[in-house]
Amino acid sequence: IVDVLSHADDGFLEARSLTKGGMILIDADEASNLYKEMAPGIECSGGSAANTMAGIAALGGNAAFIGKVHGDQLGEVFGHDIRAAGVEFLTMPATDGLATARCLILVTPDAQRTMNTFLGASTQLGPDDIDSKQIERAQITYLEGYLWDPENAKNAFRRATEIAHAKNRKIALTLSDAFCVDRHRAEFRELTKVVDLVFANEAEILSLYEVNNFEDALQAVRSDNTLLALTRSEKGSVILDGDNVHVINATTAGPVVDTTGAGDLYAAGFLAGYTQGRSLRDCGQMGSIAAAEAISHFGARPETDLKAMIDGQVSV
Repeated sequence: IVDVLSHADDGFLEARSLTKGGMILIDADEASNLYKEMAPGIECSGGSAANTMAGIAALGGNAAFIGKVHGDQLGEVFGHDIRAAGVEFLTMPATDGLATARCLILVTPDAQRTMNTFLGASTQLGPDDIDSKQIERAQITYLEGYLWDPENAKNAFRRATEIAHAKNRKIALTLSDAFCVDRHRAEFRELTKVVDLVFANEAEILSLYEVNNFEDALQAVRSDNTLLALTRSEKGSVILDGDNVHVINATTAGPVVDTTGAGDLYAAGFLAGYTQGRSLRDCGQMGSIAAAEAISHFGARPETDLKAMIDGQVSV
């Protein structure tokens, strides 16, 4: 996905019945109309899992991304950007069908981001795009909940999971968005029982277990016996590993400018630490620092030396 970020006030959202802080799917016509109404902004390569892989690469890790773009101008921009970030990207572009996906992101003065996503060519991702050798090489295959909507992409998930499990590799899942959880709650509940690691924010975990407060959600998730990393914005994060609970404080890296990608970069920091064999507390701290860098500027990709930031605050 290519992100288009622009400032907007609450009135702009209300006039268009947009829920602040959420993500909705829009079609090509809606994307065109909203783009025309948006204030001037910036364009940069994005997408949740792609942001996470770019963050891991920035931390010196080996990351690869599997995702579909069209062979159009935005597709070329996306491919160039992610490879320039040090991420392996082998998926062949589509030669027909929908244009490259884009996410129109409205950032309000309180730094909340409201996302309007035209999935475009990304929905054409399918099992044939899964490179088995790439999955076999990976310590962890990271699945993005957003892609549970298109049936073909869901089959790609299943294919990647089968390959990883056959090689005793680990699977991580991010729930992505509370509205995404609302749509696929039953299937996500089953998925959380078979993957090795789950990332979710507070709204997503409350939706998953249909509870009204975080403490009740913690009690519910323990029964699944899955490692969870739960982010809570300014309250930091909570990591659950069976009966072991680690509470991680939020980190600051200057004023909050744009919360786009905070969860993506938290996952990057956590996964980088996890694949290095660090303690879960260290993984959480690395995630917190990476998230703080992401929200200190416009856009979801690291703009400062993320590795230096973490090396300066988390001892090996």
